[in-house]
Amino acid sequence: MNPSPPATHVSAETAEQSFDLATLAAARETERYALHTRYLNEQMVRVLQTIGYDVGFTSGRGQYLWDRKGDRYLDLLSGWGVFALGRNHPDIRRALVSVIEADLPNLVQMDVSALAGIFAEKLLKYTPWLDKAFFCNSGAEAVEAAIKFARAATGRPGLVYCDHAFHGLTYGALSMNGDGTFREGFGPLIPNVAETPFDDLEALEIALRGRNVAAFFVEPIQGKGANMPSSGYLRGAADLCRKYGTLFIADEIQTGVGRTGKFLAVEHWGVEPDMVLLAKALSGGHVPVGAVLLRRKTFENVFNRMDRAVVHGSTFSKNDLAMAAGVATLDVLENEHLVENAARRGEEILTRFRAMLDRYELVKDVRGKGLMIGIEFGAPRSLKLKTAWTLLEKVNAGLFCQMITIPLFKDHKILSQVAGHGNHTIKLLPPLNLGAEDVDWIDRSFDAVIADAHRVPGAVWSLGKTLADHALKARASA
Repeated sequence: MNPSPPATHVSAETAEQSFDLATLAAARETERYALHTRYLNEQMVRVLQTIGYDVGFTSGRGQYLWDRKGDRYLDLLSGWGVFALGRNHPDIRRALVSVIEADLPNLVQMDVSALAGIFAEKLLKYTPWLDKAFFCNSGAEAVEAAIKFARAATGRPGLVYCDHAFHGLTYGALSMNGDGTFREGFGPLIPNVAETPFDDLEALEIALRGRNVAAFFVEPIQGKGANMPSSGYLRGAADLCRKYGTLFIADEIQTGVGRTGKFLAVEHWGVEPDMVLLAKALSGGHVPVGAVLLRRKTFENVFNRMDRAVVHGSTFSKNDLAMAAGVATLDVLENEHLVENAARRGEEILTRFRAMLDRYELVKDVRGKGLMIGIEFGAPRSLKLKTAWTLLEKVNAGLFCQMITIPLFKDHKILSQVAGHGNHTIKLLPPLNLGAEDVDWIDRSFDAVIADAHRVPGAVWSLGKTLADHALKARASA
């Protein structure tokens, strides 16, 4: 007779170890910057200390963070979009605990996972024109997989991406990164890769008409700058890809899973890509997971024989915790109507920000969809402001935005980000459970800081001088 599986329980020893880890982390919390300086990335610590972000966050729940003094912050960064459900969502935690307590035979490898099948089934319901899912551990891994799949399916070497794109920092993804800062020092990158201007169909056709391009990669809304396509661009790009036999790949790693008020951003333009890449929010904020959703024909060009069943994969890609986090994330998204909330709250914020276009000459543009929003600043008209802006830009292009984000953080307890190197746009990427009171918090805080930025001389421009001095010292040191 086969013995019964072991009973599921949490031992006193396990509970004590968990408590000890929490106690250890709390006991050494004040050493976090020293530990990172010694053993990890010292430059990141220096950045945080220079701009005053070294407050030591100690807890997070939903859309809020708390620092070591107990001050509450509104998180408009959400871990670069990872925490779309907010931090430490109880349903995700319960799902993960239930998997741990079930003693499942995780990652047997010479077997297949029921949870992975369930997750794929649920996920593909959002893309009924696609048939297969491939799971991995991150957005960059999803990009790397898509490169391989596209080349295998088409027999072509070429890849095309847009300027100002991100896509990731591993070698294939980095080869399609439109920001030279990330690429510097890491060449040579992979060959047969070409850049084309975003939102330019004529340039894209020139890039594709040689019929040697396997895939065109595009973010429906670009993360670096929150750049929006014109109304016909994505559909036109998809048509050009079909015309020239190129696969159209939508990188929805940041825009997907409800971020823009639709499950996928391409839905706003009625486009059905050949592949969709997902990650970030798909994890529920706990266990990394990425996915490539694609057509059966493309998938079977890779996994076309039994001896090629493992021709591409990743050791941890379908682990039970990641699959459970993904399943639970989709359930929360539906049960709490977070996609609809993202659309509603996003429109409220955009309306408030657009009103600032008339009030403030430094505000150049407001754009976005759902809760992916950019507010762009530009050269003012009045003489005093224009002189101050020009001097600052000569020192470091894009420095002005830090004059907005730092007071937002210090004075108004809002965590936000500049949309990219040398960029004049501040990007909002908050959790999708944002409430009406949070919209008010965002509106009054941005309004106050932007109003202060129109006073020369003033506190904001004094901060600008300090930042410029730091930039000059850093440049001299380099």
